[in-house]
Amino acid sequence: MTIRTRFAPSPTGYLHVGGARTALFSWLYARKHGGRFVLRIEDTDLERSTAESVQAILDGMSWLGLDYDEGPFYQTQRFDRYKEIIQQLLEQGDAYHCYCSKDELEEMREQQRANKEKPRYDGRCRELTEPKPGIEPVIRFKNPTTGSVIVRDMIRGNVEFKNAELDDLIIARPDGTPTYNLTVVVDDMDMQMTHVIRGDDHLNNSPRQINIFKALGAEPPKFAHVPMILGDDGARLSKRHGAVGVMSYRDQGYLPEALLNYLVRLGWSHGDQEIFSIQEMIELFDIEDVNKAASSFNTEKLLWLNQQYIKNSTPTHIADHLAWHMQQHDVDISVGPSLEKIAVLYQERAKTLVEMAESSLFFYNKVTSFDEKAAMKNLNQASLPLLQNMQSRLSALSEWLAEPIHTEIKACADMHEVGMGKVAQPIRVAITGNTVSPSLDVTLELLGRERTLAAIEFAIDWINNQDS
Repeated sequence: MTIRTRFAPSPTGYLHVGGARTALFSWLYARKHGGRFVLRIEDTDLERSTAESVQAILDGMSWLGLDYDEGPFYQTQRFDRYKEIIQQLLEQGDAYHCYCSKDELEEMREQQRANKEKPRYDGRCRELTEPKPGIEPVIRFKNPTTGSVIVRDMIRGNVEFKNAELDDLIIARPDGTPTYNLTVVVDDMDMQMTHVIRGDDHLNNSPRQINIFKALGAEPPKFAHVPMILGDDGARLSKRHGAVGVMSYRDQGYLPEALLNYLVRLGWSHGDQEIFSIQEMIELFDIEDVNKAASSFNTEKLLWLNQQYIKNSTPTHIADHLAWHMQQHDVDISVGPSLEKIAVLYQERAKTLVEMAESSLFFYNKVTSFDEKAAMKNLNQASLPLLQNMQSRLSALSEWLAEPIHTEIKACADMHEVGMGKVAQPIRVAITGNTVSPSLDVTLELLGRERTLAAIEFAIDWINNQDS
């Protein structure tokens, strides 16, 4: 048997981290067992589904590297198939037309609440043999009224539901469009899903869906209902906790592997190991090892993981993702050093790619202004002779490399009987506009002779203009 899993989001918003974790778990399970991973877009909610949301899902999956073997399949393209199944259920006697109005249903539920009963449809249209004129009916599935359904959950074990507590759910609206619980069964049946991994908010749907599978003579897939993700405060993760859309983590400068690594550890572990390569995730992950309890999202832990990935990724890989961030600053990377060299320079310092991009803008854009405090402290009459001396020394260098640059900075400091910082900081402010950069000699080597000397010249002119 070939393992077949799927990720089936509704395109009513961005791809959120809870959905991304579900997709990851499904992807890992298929990859581990040499199976097939399917992407299905459940877009039957025509009022809320949008093309922008579909694209957000596809972009999120692509950025995360969760490649799918089949799809994306769209439910809106399968309406004929759903109508065929609905008709089959009607002909089998496993579905019926319901003519109850909204007012009638509300009155029924009010009476049930008054009797301290669980509000549910009471099946009053089950045995109707004649249609009610002038009313467009819904179609309900005729759920068994006796016995129970066992959901054999790979995370929670067996969960039992009494059929008497499950009402006859609507499988087609008055306009004939199918509902979620019908379409998901037909799709999982037709697409031969063997394992369905999804959020635990779907657990209560499972017994109803299993009964539809049985009515259609199909074997239900195995289920695994993944616990929800909570925010730092213990409440269900939502927009108020910050970035919960996958692409917003890209925007904040996270590497996709760092987010995947973080998500796989939300509810699953392998000993005390914290950092996993994608291949290790595939080899070690097992859905049955996922914790039953909800997990809390910790942004500080994610940031730490991202820093580890930046430190240990190849410069080429970092450069591939850094390029997008440089584009957000309208930077022409052809006028400066390669992004691989930028990655090497900042790997040990940056926690995010946003930080790396913002810190390296001076390599591509000329500094035309200075941080006020940095300039006041470092670009003044005391530093002027130091800058002038370094301008002369650097102009005369035969090799523009970090080591001889360092030698000249030290020689200038010795000549003026000051610490090296007194020489280095004015140069740093001149080239970056502020007081922070990687090691100055390496930074100057990467910036190049022409750009360095031009920046020092600009700083000297700026000092002279302040006193004129």
